[in-house]
Amino acid sequence: MAAPGDRLEPPPLPEYSCSYVVSRPVYNELAFQQQYEQRPKERKTLRENLTLLPILDWLPKYQIKEWLLSDIISGVSTGLVGTLQGMAYALLAAVPVGYGLYSAFFPILTYFIFGTSRHISVGPFPVVSLMVGSVVLSMAPDEHFLVSSSNRTALNTTLIDFAARDAARVLIASTLTLLVGIIQLIFGGLQIGFIVRYLADPLVGGFTTAAAFQVLVSQLKIVLNVSTKNYNGILSIIYTLIEIFQNIGNTNLADFIAGLLTIIICMAVKELNDRFKHKIPVPIPIEVIVTIAATAISYGVDLEKNYNAGIVKSIPSGFLPPAMPSVSLFSEMLTASFSISVVAYAIAVSVGKVYAIKHDYTIDGNQEFIAFGISNIFSGLFSCFVATTALSRTAVQESTGGKTQVAGIISAGVVMIAIVALGKLLEPLQKSVLAAVVIANLKGMFMQVCDVPHLWRQNKTDAVIWVFTCMASIILGLDLGLLAGLVFGFLTVVLRVQFPSWNSLGSIPSTDIYKSTKNYKNWVAMPSSRGSILRFSSPIFYGNVDGLKKCIKSTVRNLLRLKATKNGIISGAGSSNNAFEPDEDIENPEEPDIPTKEIEIQVDWNSELPVKVNVPKVPIHSLVLDCGAVSFLDVVGVRSLRVIVKEFQRIDVNVYFASLQDHVIEKLEKCGFFNDNNIRKDIFFMTVHDAVLHLQNQVKSQEVQDSILETIALIQDCKDPLELMEAEMIEEELDVQDEV
Repeated sequence: MAAPGDRLEPPPLPEYSCSYVVSRPVYNELAFQQQYEQRPKERKTLRENLTLLPILDWLPKYQIKEWLLSDIISGVSTGLVGTLQGMAYALLAAVPVGYGLYSAFFPILTYFIFGTSRHISVGPFPVVSLMVGSVVLSMAPDEHFLVSSSNRTALNTTLIDFAARDAARVLIASTLTLLVGIIQLIFGGLQIGFIVRYLADPLVGGFTTAAAFQVLVSQLKIVLNVSTKNYNGILSIIYTLIEIFQNIGNTNLADFIAGLLTIIICMAVKELNDRFKHKIPVPIPIEVIVTIAATAISYGVDLEKNYNAGIVKSIPSGFLPPAMPSVSLFSEMLTASFSISVVAYAIAVSVGKVYAIKHDYTIDGNQEFIAFGISNIFSGLFSCFVATTALSRTAVQESTGGKTQVAGIISAGVVMIAIVALGKLLEPLQKSVLAAVVIANLKGMFMQVCDVPHLWRQNKTDAVIWVFTCMASIILGLDLGLLAGLVFGFLTVVLRVQFPSWNSLGSIPSTDIYKSTKNYKNWVAMPSSRGSILRFSSPIFYGNVDGLKKCIKSTVRNLLRLKATKNGIISGAGSSNNAFEPDEDIENPEEPDIPTKEIEIQVDWNSELPVKVNVPKVPIHSLVLDCGAVSFLDVVGVRSLRVIVKEFQRIDVNVYFASLQDHVIEKLEKCGFFNDNNIRKDIFFMTVHDAVLHLQNQVKSQEVQDSILETIALIQDCKDPLELMEAEMIEEELDVQDEV
């Protein structure tokens, strides 16, 4: 038994008794293409790439008996949550609460037809709503709606025209929604759904955590019922916090107690829902229960009159007629609309993919862009703000048994009932309760902070991206913070690509496996140890071409150990190199004792050697470049590779390439890599082992040829064949005497 302080030894790895033997020709790229014809590429048209009506794919296959009841239960549960969240998130968007109900209803109608996810619940989301609110507040602050009023107690007092302000904010929000929808529709039509890939998980995690903090601060003043200015831009959250604490003495106790109790109760019940989700068939709709109870208490006690509590007051009953937003405002919100459209899409696709993988189906990223674009355009005509999906609401829809977007349509029906019949009943509801519901739903986003230590252990660069994006979004605001996070993320990628890793490879004996000579032992070198295998683990482009040249130069220098002196180039062993003629010093012809100064070789890879220059004979014959990790080349990279090949050919060193992908070879052809007669496709091999076997055959052939030529030379030098035989016999006798 091991002592407490002893380190446990890892269990032995299983030994694999299976092996394989492959017998095939050595393939270079030219031979392989001649034997195996490439399949022509099929390019789909734009119409083929787009599935305009995905509903036609799944609705005819709908299983009424198996799915309908589950969708009804799920739709009712999701609709109750969506009704409350729509009202709550309207506070984040800086529009009247009733318009949140519209935003929870209209987007579902179009996504049902054009969307490809079966489980996401379309509607408002706190991060996106807050981004909309920042645009609304910047374009329609309270200061733009001040009016003068006089009465008996105060003369010339300044008041806010709330009706005009709210109308202007609704117009701005709906206009922004229309513009976001247009951008998303264009992105989908141009097939650039891949843009979401640039929003890496660490970046999204840091951004949403910062957004959760922004949401918390924005709702904190509502829970406390403390009035502050509407700050936007850099350090706005800091200014808001300072003003909240400066005015904290004016906290309304009725609103504070109601909000605090709502947060505690909602978070406690949500925790119970998570712990006992396998035992509870339907999650407890605690937000709905708390809202009904709070509304009843507020109405019975008359909190507005007796305690000056802030209540919803006015919720429109029924639907408003469609209205065209103000297109003239597009220019003022164009920049923000791009970030909102991408963030909204990224959140929806990320959530959709989670449930698509869980339930074994796929979603089309480009079609999702189109679906949300159409939904936001349609919603913008009905005074809504930008829609995406909410994690908590989608979790309710899926966990309660939702099978398809039929559950979404039923949830929209529940919201419609609330709009038509329950608007007036919810008017006594305190705003602090809605704000508390928003805060209670931020727990999941705040818990992402716990991922940072784990992320740091896995990949420090990703952890730094997370922290940087989070801090930038808190300090600079969500728009600039997201941009700063993207730029920082791109910078880390550029740095990693610009300074890639490279390794000299050695062969594992009796295998076709090649590993780094620095990391492994018992490797063997190339045939006759007169060559090297080099792996460059990066794309080759203008930003890292110098790194490629440096690693090749370093590898060759280690092989040659050449030094440049006044009298020419000498090898590491000190033997002079006769390929370079020594310079004649006319002014000082007799200075033999002057010490020579060794200098480092400087090679200009961008220019070819002069034709008449004598180049040194080097003791290597080949260099193999493993390009399996090269994903793309640009024109500068192709030109540099061509110069490298030609200059090594000048010193009788052959350069071979291995494991290049087909599209990389196509790029070489397009950029004229093979235009030179001395560069052919037969220097490209399918694998490193193919190249090494080819070199082994070359070495053997060369040895045979050298032996034949040597024999011929001896025959030519000797006039009589008998003299040659006698010379050979004398040599054999001398060898025997030496052995004795």
